[in-house]
Amino acid sequence: MSKASPPEVPVRFYRSETGKEPVREWLRGLSSEDRRAIGLDLMRVQFGWPIGMPLVRSLKDGLWEVRSSLPSQRIARLVLCFHDNTLVVLHGFIKKTQKTPADDLSLARRRMTEVTR
Repeated sequence: MSKASPPEVPVRFYRSETGKEPVREWLRGLSSEDRRAIGLDLMRVQFGWPIGMPLVRSLKDGLWEVRSSLPSQRIARLVLCFHDNTLVVLHGFIKKTQKTPADDLSLARRRMTEVTR
């Protein structure tokens, strides 16, 4: 008898009122190798939730970050939240400093407010 695998958590990307999906657009600007690494990490979260460090870290107040090390020797972050039992990818960026920049966090929080209202 095999163990039942945890259910898949649906994932969607943040969409602005004008219909743009800024995270998808950001991803399209990355190399295919970097996109693949981020996609695999997001898939691990989707099929393995709940997951903790080193892949996923709480940013508090309902925000989570997916931490990806890229083949291009850079570090990427996806910031997401849960809404209606769905993971919503709110923001993505290349990490340039030790601490997550306040501008990136405030943008993700604004988008989370839009999604959850």
